[in-house]
Amino acid sequence: MTDGGAEGGAAEGAPGGRSTAWHADPALRLLVIGSLLNGLAFFATLPFLALYLSDVSSLSEARIGLVVGSVALISSFGGAVGGLLTDRFGGVRVIQTGLLFNVGAYAALAAARQLSLIVVLVCLLGVGRLLTEPATKKLLSLAATGMGEAVFRIRYVTLCVAAAVGPLGGAALYAVANWMIFLTPAVVFTGYLVLVVARAPVLRRLDEAHGGEAEGVGSGWRTATRDPLLLRVVAAGLVLFLVFSQFESILPLYIKEVRGESAVTYFSLLLALNAVLAIAMQWPASWLSRRMSPQRLALLGAFAFMVAALLFRGLETHVALLFLGVVFWTVGEAVLFPMPDTVIHHITPDSRKGAYFGFAELRYLGFFAGPVAGGALLGASASLYFGLMAVTVFGTWLLLRDPRLHGP
Repeated sequence: MTDGGAEGGAAEGAPGGRSTAWHADPALRLLVIGSLLNGLAFFATLPFLALYLSDVSSLSEARIGLVVGSVALISSFGGAVGGLLTDRFGGVRVIQTGLLFNVGAYAALAAARQLSLIVVLVCLLGVGRLLTEPATKKLLSLAATGMGEAVFRIRYVTLCVAAAVGPLGGAALYAVANWMIFLTPAVVFTGYLVLVVARAPVLRRLDEAHGGEAEGVGSGWRTATRDPLLLRVVAAGLVLFLVFSQFESILPLYIKEVRGESAVTYFSLLLALNAVLAIAMQWPASWLSRRMSPQRLALLGAFAFMVAALLFRGLETHVALLFLGVVFWTVGEAVLFPMPDTVIHHITPDSRKGAYFGFAELRYLGFFAGPVAGGALLGASASLYFGLMAVTVFGTWLLLRDPRLHGP
């Protein structure tokens, strides 16, 4: 998968059709490895955070959900701040600071027993993400000259691997002792921090080579919020995540409603199939991206999500439609997920990449609005729920079809 996608992306825009592959570039290699380590640590903890809170406290389900959700809320709203700090002080410093927050928060969570302290430390996990995510994306974008689409697709693959492997590790750790889901990630983040510190000169050269004139915090914020192209990308990502969030939040409820006690088995199989297909489909998705216009590729992704939603609705007819649906769902995911970051990579001046990638973190609010809206719609009518899902996803295509987003 990576050979086809990365090599093809490396040739993109390179003189004579040749360029250094991403894995031969020390900076890109470090950032991709770092993304994988970051994802493994995060996914080893987050799926078990609600269970941990229920074990150590008497909080209601709603309050537990609020505490767990605070990680993504803080990182989404605070991403703009992290991006502006990245443009101001450089990606290396901001990543190092974010990793320090992560190491401290995870290590403290392993030892903490007071509920109020645990809640504060969980919130600090969001602070760590709001610093590391925009800074990492900016440095990836600066290093990915001529192979932006391939690099962000590879980053997406690291997230797929982390989402598949991380929870397995987390489950094993939780079975040993619940606090181990914090201690082991603290060690992983420490290793990542050591790598960044040791290789800081390599990464710092990216900031120095592409930095340009650093804008003030206020100026960078105003520029980002007034850029109509960036706003289109953020809106497209928000719509995409409104729909995508249904897979792990509301779809299981529908499966339970139709299949009863078998729902857990079916959904576990769906998750496993989705994880395998998401990785396997990256080569075909990369191949298509070199042969189709971005507008048509976005339309293909939206169409795949639409077909998946309609097939999911057919679960009442036969369970095979559920598994056929996840195939189409994963096609849409593989095609559309890397696209917003790739577009931002292309439309943003180097000196503003931190602010733009940071502001774009707001799209992840779709993971909050999606389950709320989806739950209400499913409660009203399953046909209405899946029908609106099938229609809504085309909003992503409508927002991404502007030719100005994809260059000449």
